[in-house]
Amino acid sequence: MDMSEKELKEAFVSNLNGTTLQEVVVGSFLTPLCILNRALILILHHQAKGNLPLPCPWISHLLLDFSVLVLPLVLSCTILSDVLPQVVLSLTFVLLCVLCHIYRTQRHTNPGDFLSRTVHFKQLPFVTIFRVMVNVQTAISILAVDFKVFPRRYAKSETYGTGVMDFGVGAFVMANGLVCPEARGKNVSGSKLKHISKQILSVWPLVVLGAARLVFVKMSSYQEHVTEYGVHWNFFFTLALVKVLTSLLLVAFPTRKSWVLSLLISGMYQLALETTDLKAFIMNNNDRGKDFLHANKEGIFSILGYVSIYMAGVQIGCYVMQPRSHVRDWIKAIFNLLMTTMALFSALCTCQTFIEPVSRRLANFPFCLWCVAQSLLFISCIGVVDLIVLFSQAWSGCRFVPSSWNSNSGSDKKKDDMEKLCLFQAISRNQLLFFLLSNVLTGLTNSLVKTLECSKLFSVCVLLAYMFMNSAVMYVLHLCGITIKFW
Repeated sequence: MDMSEKELKEAFVSNLNGTTLQEVVVGSFLTPLCILNRALILILHHQAKGNLPLPCPWISHLLLDFSVLVLPLVLSCTILSDVLPQVVLSLTFVLLCVLCHIYRTQRHTNPGDFLSRTVHFKQLPFVTIFRVMVNVQTAISILAVDFKVFPRRYAKSETYGTGVMDFGVGAFVMANGLVCPEARGKNVSGSKLKHISKQILSVWPLVVLGAARLVFVKMSSYQEHVTEYGVHWNFFFTLALVKVLTSLLLVAFPTRKSWVLSLLISGMYQLALETTDLKAFIMNNNDRGKDFLHANKEGIFSILGYVSIYMAGVQIGCYVMQPRSHVRDWIKAIFNLLMTTMALFSALCTCQTFIEPVSRRLANFPFCLWCVAQSLLFISCIGVVDLIVLFSQAWSGCRFVPSSWNSNSGSDKKKDDMEKLCLFQAISRNQLLFFLLSNVLTGLTNSLVKTLECSKLFSVCVLLAYMFMNSAVMYVLHLCGITIKFW
């Protein structure tokens, strides 16, 4: 009997095993390289023209940012996925040549002075970029996965495996933990009960979005991958519950000891998986009809893993946001993050050898380790690139390139004007709206396009049009000074 289009799409994203840890690591280098590429293009333009023409047409900046920051990410997970290491190495070589050119032709500072330079920032150093790029890569993946041009090894694994999209869900939770009020040092004002009530009320948009997605999926012919979260559960519900549970924990425990809670929760959960029938219960796919728990066991029990990842994010957020005023202090901080990354990857390899492989479906201890280690690597690479951009600004005399830090005291109007035209700032302003719009456009595209029948070229064109529409909407809202926050 012929399968329906819905069944074909469900089969297309089911029973997959992911890719290697090494390929995900290689992919982590592309985004930082794209950020550096954008900065060097602006610096070279400054050197050629003498200054950056301001005010610049906003459409030019949108097209530049889209071409340099978004286009390579779309191509890297589609037609260039099989040559990704070569792409990364080639881009690295070109950028090193450009840096050498800037170093030889401009001498506005020296490395010794640079290390002792005082810096300040308006937004969280390089954490903002991490959060935006996780959002962008998530937006690309949720539609791209429905096309044949998207490698099956990048999609979510069925039971065990390290697919790129498996990391995406963990990184999204991690990104939320990095900037939560507790990580930013905001003390609980008033009674703890009032604070908890406020946190519970703050997740109502996620609950509404989760319910809306559930209704849409059940009333339409949109594909369902039941072993992701269950029959009725989805990622919006997970985000909401993780936020509530972590708020309760952070009221009772010191924020700066979040890593202890993270380790305890994921460790005890893994112990339960190994010593009880819990793992067999979650893996059994033939008892969905018994009750709500049986129908949604992946979504419900994986919350423990995501709470652990969130708490690790809180700990890292606390560390990154410690007061630092000199470049050498930030270099030391990024070095410490890289050392922690190496330690976590070593622990991950040990766990995969002696306990069990990574499983997004279970959100087991190795999955938590992997998500935290991979996120830290991503953050560290962005931090390294941000330092290179800051040095290039000082060396070239071009201060107008957007970056996490500002080495000038006081406000620089030209720099502020340039940053207002940055696509990162636009998406950062309305991140939840960007995520929501991506989900809506993904559903609309699936209803209009037979994704499994598209050629590679047409698939890439659809993905680029979809991402440009997402980006353009955020960009226009940003230019108009509009922040959509109705909660």
